[in-house]
Amino acid sequence: MGLSRFSALPRQVSTEGLGRGTTSLPPPPPPQQDWSIPCISEEVAREAFKEYASSNCCYSSSPAEEGVITSMEPLNTFRYRLETFTESRSTDWAHKPHQGEPADFYTQPAPQPWEVQATPPNLFTNHTQEIRVPYTSTIKDCHSCKASGTAPCSECQGAGSKECWVCHGSGKNETMDCNRCNSTGRDSCSDCKGQGTKECETCEGNRQLLSFIQLKVEWTNNLEDFLVQQNSGLQAGDLSSVSGKELFKNNQFLVYPLLGFPDPAISQASERLVRDHQAKYAQTSRILQQRQTVELIPVAKVCYKWKGNAHSYYVFGNEHCINADYPATCCCVLL
Repeated sequence: MGLSRFSALPRQVSTEGLGRGTTSLPPPPPPQQDWSIPCISEEVAREAFKEYASSNCCYSSSPAEEGVITSMEPLNTFRYRLETFTESRSTDWAHKPHQGEPADFYTQPAPQPWEVQATPPNLFTNHTQEIRVPYTSTIKDCHSCKASGTAPCSECQGAGSKECWVCHGSGKNETMDCNRCNSTGRDSCSDCKGQGTKECETCEGNRQLLSFIQLKVEWTNNLEDFLVQQNSGLQAGDLSSVSGKELFKNNQFLVYPLLGFPDPAISQASERLVRDHQAKYAQTSRILQQRQTVELIPVAKVCYKWKGNAHSYYVFGNEHCINADYPATCCCVLL
C-alpha cells in the first residue's frame, strides 16, 4: 500500500434532543506513513502451526513438524471499526421488602428520568445501573403472602412431611419396620423443618413491601466492523477477535466520516456507518461518545507439502491465529 493522507471531514449531523451541540472539530489528517505489513517469516508461520496442532488433542504433530513450506502469500486486509457509546433510560414499577423506610410519595415532585443522577462507567464499557427514583415510594401489604409473612412450603406442599426416601412410603424396609420414619412412611420435611410453611420470599417475612418506580440506566457500546473483501476466504467472525496494525484512531462526541482513505471501500463504509449510527441511536438513546479506528489485519496464506500432498493454512492477526483443514486427525474416545 502506497503512502497517502486522509482526513475526517465534517458533515451535517442532527443533534436534536441530545442537549448539546457539535462543538468538536474534525481531527487533523494523520502523518504520512507506510501502510504495509511485511509477510511473516517461515519460522513464525511454522511455530504458529505447531502451537495450533499441539492445542488440539486429536491432531498429529507430523504435518506441522514435517511439512515443507513451498510458498507464502500476504493477503492483508483493512478493518474499519465504529463504536457508538450510548446511554438509555427506562422506568418500571418495582418493590422490595419493607424494612422501615419512610414512604416519600408526593412529598416532592418526582424527577424525570434524565434528571436522576447516575454514575457512568468508563467510556465504551457496557454497564447497567438500577436506581430507585426519589419521591415515588409507597408502602403496601405483600401480595404473595397476603401480609402473613409466610408461604406454604413448596417442597412438601405445606404438609410438613414428605414420603420417606428409605421405604418410599411403605413403612417397611424389606421385611423390617423402617427406622427412618418409624414405620409411618412419612419423613419430616427438612426444607421447612416440619412446619409446613416458610418465610415469604417476596417480603422476606416483613409482611409489607416498599413499592417504587425503578430507573434502569444502560450504557452500551454499539460496535460495528467493516472488513475490506480479501481473498483468504476467512469469515468476519474469525478476524473480529484478532488485532492488527492500528493506522488511525479518533474519538469525539460525534465523529466525522473518513474521506480520502487509500482504499475507497473504507471511506464508503465510514460514510455509511457514521450516518447510520447517528440516525439510529439518537432516536432511542443519548450518544455520549463515538470512536472510529482503522487497522491493517495481517493475513498470510502458507502453502506446504506433507507426504507428497499439497496443503495450505492461514496465519492471521498479531496473535498469529491459524485457520486450517488439518490433514492428520484421529478420533479420541473417552472411557
